[in-house]
Amino acid sequence: MSSILEVKDLSVYYGVIQALKGISFHVDRGEIVALIGANGAGKTTTLHTLSGLIAADGGTINYKGHELTKIPSHQIVTFGMAQVPEGRRVFAQMTVLQNLKMGAYTRADKAEMEATLANIYKRFPRLEERKNQLAGTLSGGEQQMLAMGRALMSHPDLILMDEPSMGLSPIFVNEIFSIIEDVNKDGVTVLLVEQNAKKALSIANRAYVLETGSIAKEGDAKELLNDEAIRKAYLGE
Repeated sequence: MSSILEVKDLSVYYGVIQALKGISFHVDRGEIVALIGANGAGKTTTLHTLSGLIAADGGTINYKGHELTKIPSHQIVTFGMAQVPEGRRVFAQMTVLQNLKMGAYTRADKAEMEATLANIYKRFPRLEERKNQLAGTLSGGEQQMLAMGRALMSHPDLILMDEPSMGLSPIFVNEIFSIIEDVNKDGVTVLLVEQNAKKALSIANRAYVLETGSIAKEGDAKELLNDEAIRKAYLGE
């Protein structure tokens, strides 16, 4: 299987603190890959560095043949990578429809954009029902759907998801994870950062365990789900 994303020896410093200590990992086309680990392990830093929000201090990020470490974040989106940020970050004072259209700002073809919007509404009927509502008035789960819909409007090949289940009710958590699986079945590769390690490992193909900026373990997600050390450390068992 060919890698869509290849990360080698990636290092990031916050001042004198090394947040990422030369990590290497890859994501193959069509996979769901989970990054799990405790708070402060470097999961969000990894995603922000991939999408250009944080500058790398060392190492390489190869995405579909592009070396990303020197490329600004707005340009990375045009290569077909989208991020669903932690805490959703919807534009609260804009309508649902305006938020979705913000996700398609890199796309010039109006007809194609309308077709994508119709698909998003099919996937998230609630967003269509609330298209003229201000995004700030939606529930947490609906805002998460909006953040996902907005990312999908750019027609990404790879979607980076940062803590999609954070702060959601159990019903919404199940719904969001089943949407992630559906998006993946439709051909979008997913790199998933998630506090809920059990849920993440249950839908992922492979996973990497981050500990204080280093990769401590990697492997088949189902095997890691049954690994005793992982169960104790991250699954609360």
